[in-house]
Amino acid sequence: MGSVFALAVSRVRGRRMVPCLHDRRWPRARRRAGPSRRGSATAVRGPGCLRRSAGACVLCPTSVRAVGLTVAVSDPDPRPARRPWWAPEEQPDAARAIERIVVRSALRVALVALATVVVAVLLWRLRALVLLLLVAVFVAALLDPVVRLLARGKMSRGSAVGAVYLVGIVVTGALVYLFLHPIIGSATKFVRELPGLVRQAQLGKGLLGRLVTRLHLLSFVKSHAPKLESVISGLGKPALSVGRTVVSGVVSAATIVVVSFFLLLEAPRLASGLLGSLQPERAELVRRVAHDMVRQVTGFMLGNLATSVIAGIVVYVALQVTGVPFAGVLAIWVGLVDFLPMIGGLLAGIPAVGVAFLHSVLAGVVTIVVFIVYQQIENHILYPVIMSRTVRLNPLLILLAVLVGAEIGAVVGSAFGGLCGALLAVPGAGVVQVLGRAVADDRRRRAQAGSVPDD
Repeated sequence: MGSVFALAVSRVRGRRMVPCLHDRRWPRARRRAGPSRRGSATAVRGPGCLRRSAGACVLCPTSVRAVGLTVAVSDPDPRPARRPWWAPEEQPDAARAIERIVVRSALRVALVALATVVVAVLLWRLRALVLLLLVAVFVAALLDPVVRLLARGKMSRGSAVGAVYLVGIVVTGALVYLFLHPIIGSATKFVRELPGLVRQAQLGKGLLGRLVTRLHLLSFVKSHAPKLESVISGLGKPALSVGRTVVSGVVSAATIVVVSFFLLLEAPRLASGLLGSLQPERAELVRRVAHDMVRQVTGFMLGNLATSVIAGIVVYVALQVTGVPFAGVLAIWVGLVDFLPMIGGLLAGIPAVGVAFLHSVLAGVVTIVVFIVYQQIENHILYPVIMSRTVRLNPLLILLAVLVGAEIGAVVGSAFGGLCGALLAVPGAGVVQVLGRAVADDRRRRAQAGSVPDD
């Protein structure tokens, strides 16, 4: 093998010398030196890279141990290889790991931001549908306690849901009939009496004739006839817009009824499927939070029902005192529309005030004053106090939630969105409070569990 594979071992002062393969100066055969001056010990001059232990050579990166000897295979050139100018500079393993973590984190943040933007744009495009779904969920949460109460007996859940909706449809139809019947009757009577009223106005007789004569309405109509004709001809577009709004409202109401019906019907199955996919502790937490959320919504509706009943009683007493007909029907209408916070009283007062003015001017003025005073008391005193007892929210937070909800709803869905935003503001604030309390309790429990030392 020669200098390619020389395995020569010599004894120098009791230590084993192992040659390296890349050293060419190692002799071909084992030579024995002559006796040294100091005695019988042998002296051998080995190569410069020879190690006194049986390990690998300092210049050789790899080695193979065999039979107590070391066979080192390496590049004969001990100098480090020069890095080409185009090759990147080598980095330590820690720097490479940090660089990979930074790149991965940046990609994750970019993907999350992109997904957030896409979801926000999609929700904005579907804001009308999302608003209807939120209202349907609210209605389902409101009717769920009644359905569960009926389902505890011999009725199945489907039968209970059907019974609740059947009763709701019958009651709604009866209220609509009771409200529209006097309006239709009054309108029919007005149409029959319209020619006589016009004749009285022309002759200056009767209440309308004296009013026309005193205000000089005939001369005003004659002098501004062209403008009045253009105004009357332009009333077709607002009428068409009102009709379109009414049709859209009917479709939205039907959508809410259908979606809430199926939500009530499939609520147990959806809840069991969701809770079954979670861990037992997490499922119990979600169940408790959902129960608290439903209780918040129920408390909101009970408080709203109390304010509506009070509003109906006040209006009924005022209309009865002034002698306005259909006082009971108008009071029921006020109680129903008063469910809408902040603006429900205003919407409810328009028909009542109109009917009161048709009866007499004094009754109309008294009804307006009663509505204005009661609305101020309800919006700023009665409503916040009752909601703070039922929903357990601060009255100031309730007022701010209603205002913010109405503004957000108006931005999302114009007038209907404003009504829905005002309606969902207080239960939404209650739900946020429940979620915040649950998250805080969970963090506190985990912190306490982590601070307890293990036995």
